[in-house]
Amino acid sequence: MNASHSISTIIFFFTFLLFLPSSKQVSNHNTLVYKTCSTQTFTHQSYSQSLTSLFQLLTTQSSQHKFFKTNQAIDDNTFLSGFFQCRNDITKEDCFTCVTSLLPHIISNTLCSHSTSARLQLERCYVKYQTQQFQETTILESKNNNIFHKICGVHVVEYYVEFRGLMDEAFTILENGIINSDGFYATDYKKVKLMAQCEGDLSTCACSECVGDAVMVAREECGSSVSAEIYLDNCFISYTYMPKSGNGEDDENSGQGANINNNTKKVVAIIVGGAATLFLGLLFVSMLNSKKDDYE
Repeated sequence: MNASHSISTIIFFFTFLLFLPSSKQVSNHNTLVYKTCSTQTFTHQSYSQSLTSLFQLLTTQSSQHKFFKTNQAIDDNTFLSGFFQCRNDITKEDCFTCVTSLLPHIISNTLCSHSTSARLQLERCYVKYQTQQFQETTILESKNNNIFHKICGVHVVEYYVEFRGLMDEAFTILENGIINSDGFYATDYKKVKLMAQCEGDLSTCACSECVGDAVMVAREECGSSVSAEIYLDNCFISYTYMPKSGNGEDDENSGQGANINNNTKKVVAIIVGGAATLFLGLLFVSMLNSKKDDYE
C-alpha cells in the first residue's frame, strides 16, 4: 500500500463522514393550523381576478413587512379587504416564505373554495380577507373576541396544585408584558414559555383586552394542559410548561420527537463508529500486506 493510495483512502473516508445524514431534525413551521371559510361564495370572474391581484400584492409586501393591510376593488360597490401578519420573532425572509406558501392554495381555491371571506392560520403567519361594501362605515375594534381555534395539550397528572399556581403567575406576567409591548410579547417564566401577539393595527388597550380574554379561555378550556394555543379574532396566545427531570433534561425530551432525535443520533454514532472501525481494520490489513510485499 503506497502513500498516495493511503491518502486517497483517508480523503474518501472523511468525505463519507461529511455526507452522513445529520441528526438535526428539520421542523416545518408552515403547516396549516386552522382555516375558517365563509359559506357565501363568489361566481363572478371579476372577484377571482381581484382576489388574485390582492394576494399578489400581499406576497410582494411580505418580503418587506410582517404586517400589511390593503383593499382591492371588485366593482363600483364592492371591494376586498385583506391583510397578512407574521409572528414578530421570525425574520422577514421566513415571513415571505410563510405567506407565499399560502398563495397557490388561495388562488387555486384549494383551501377555501370560492369563499368571499376566509382566515388561514399557519404556525408562523396568517392571512385574512373579506368582502365589504364601499358605503360601509369603518368597523370599530371588536370587543367580542370570539374563539377561532384552540389547541390544548396533554393534561398534568401530578403536582396539579403547584402547576396551577405557577400558571396563574405566568399568565399575570403575560398580561402585564403585552401592555408595555408593541403588540408582541414572548418570555420564559420559571418553567413556562409564553407568547402573545395582537393584530398589527390593534390599539394597546384593545390588544390588552384581547389577550386577557385569551388567557381566560386558556384557564377555562385548557386549565390542566401542559401547553395550549388560543386563537381569537384579534390576537392569539400560547404557552408550554417544561418541567425538569432529575437528570437536568426537560421532561419533554422523553416525548416521541425527542426519542426520534435521540435514536437518530444513536444510529449516526453507530454508523460513524462502525465505519471508523472498518476503516482502521482495512488500513491495518493493507499495511500488513504492504509489509509482506516489501519482504518478498
